[in-house]
Amino acid sequence: MKESNLQRAKNYILSSCKYVRNFAMWLLISAVIGAVGGIVGSLFHITVDFATGTGSAHPNLLYLLPVGGIVIAFVYKLTGMVGKNTNIVIDSIHDGSPVPVMLIPAIFISTAITHLLGGSAGREGAALQIGGGIGYRVGETLHLSEKSMRLATLCGMSAVFSALFGVPLTASVFALEFISVGVIYYSGFVPCLCASLVALEISLLFGIKPTKFLILAPSLEPAMLGKVCVLAALTAVVSIFFCEAMRLSGIFAKKISNIYMRIFTGGVLVAGAALLLGTRDYCSLGMNIVESAIEQGECSPEAFFFKILFTAVTIGFGYKGGEIVPTFFIGATFGCFAGSLLGIPAGFSAALGLVGMFCGAVNCPIASILLGTELFGSAGLPYFAAISAISYVLSGYFGIYSSQKIVYAKTRAEFIDRFTH
Repeated sequence: MKESNLQRAKNYILSSCKYVRNFAMWLLISAVIGAVGGIVGSLFHITVDFATGTGSAHPNLLYLLPVGGIVIAFVYKLTGMVGKNTNIVIDSIHDGSPVPVMLIPAIFISTAITHLLGGSAGREGAALQIGGGIGYRVGETLHLSEKSMRLATLCGMSAVFSALFGVPLTASVFALEFISVGVIYYSGFVPCLCASLVALEISLLFGIKPTKFLILAPSLEPAMLGKVCVLAALTAVVSIFFCEAMRLSGIFAKKISNIYMRIFTGGVLVAGAALLLGTRDYCSLGMNIVESAIEQGECSPEAFFFKILFTAVTIGFGYKGGEIVPTFFIGATFGCFAGSLLGIPAGFSAALGLVGMFCGAVNCPIASILLGTELFGSAGLPYFAAISAISYVLSGYFGIYSSQKIVYAKTRAEFIDRFTH
């Protein structure tokens, strides 16, 4: 009996030591990934900001967008990355397939060109690709197991997302939540959070300020909550329209088999539309429009609609960037417009629209609630939760990432394991 107890104690100590060792190992690995992701993400942020600023200062550069498209197509042809996008990173986590190292420079350079010349795209989709590539490469260098490689990839995605926006909690949960909706790998939370925090600190050293907005949130009351629920339903519809516009644009663009002619045509369409409308408001990031909607409560009623069209054409025809910042623009401007009609303060309704649109497009309610809190403060937390929950359910099984899986049904406790539309 004494020997048995002694052996049991010995096994417990050995098991505990192994557990602590694994914990410490992942803290170290995630810190390394966070450091690399923070540096690359900060350089990417600075590059995109410079490109966007230069493009805004020289609006005639927009007319070079078709030529820039040919350069992007050539970069992807040269690097062998034609047809590779955020979905390849999602697939890597699902099935363990490799993330090509050349994806990192290809998306970095091409996103900068897109923003310099006025293409309507974001940067977080690119960040997920860059981060996923960094995490995978670090994991490969350290000879991690297949399962650990997937976690390393998630850490890289969290790190670069955090470095770009300064939202470490959102970045950590988003990476874990959007891969397989309905299932969260809690084992990845500490490593992803560690990578996000390290990347954030490095971005601060580069002088990059976290994205924050000043808003006044109304007190929680039934009447206002009811209005927010109506806004959530409307935002879900807009998110479906955006996802379908993105999908159909890609299908239509592929009818032009030559990738150079395809992206050139997309550039002509975007530049021509901007010339016809007489504004560059729907080109590039458009964060000035987002800020105006949230902080001043001012935007054009049609802004969200044109941003959907510009983004669908830009990305559908082959320009590079991301879909998430456009969802911010679309959500903020739609929320500002629709919320004011519902009697919600315009600035606060813009914030709600941003959160709801993000949730409807990426199917990540928890990350959306955290996003609202990190961007706008905790005063509006109950409303952010309400709009995220309703937008998540009513947006159905649509999404901007075709490789994203909905593991459990949204309206019942049922395993479905299906891809988004």
